[in-house]
Amino acid sequence: MIRCVRLWTGEDKESHFEEGWLDLPKGERGDMLSDTVKVQSISFRETNAGGSFSWHEAPARQFVITLSGTLEFETRSGATFTIQPGDILLAEDTTGEGHRWRLTDQQPWRRAYVIFAADAQPPFVSAKPSA
Repeated sequence: MIRCVRLWTGEDKESHFEEGWLDLPKGERGDMLSDTVKVQSISFRETNAGGSFSWHEAPARQFVITLSGTLEFETRSGATFTIQPGDILLAEDTTGEGHRWRLTDQQPWRRAYVIFAADAQPPFVSAKPSA
């Protein structure tokens, strides 16, 4: 399983998050493989150790794939979660009050931003039991 945290805007205009993973139902040679996700672009960014970013929304629906660095994300309600190398953030809080983050280790945050096409369906599976 590849850990994924989904961050979205609720009806209350606040950012919320839930933990889960990427659905990898099939594959070949013993590998697991997700369905293809339609994307618009990919870019890379690096922030020096000790970096942070104050309140903001995601600029687009996107995967943020962490290559190095450990971060703490916070919503306006004070709820927090941690992202580590290898984790995927599914950022969908493109409106509302937003979130903030700060690096918590001595590594730079190296990441890839994968911006979805308008009709993309990311293969996120919530860890919450379905009702």
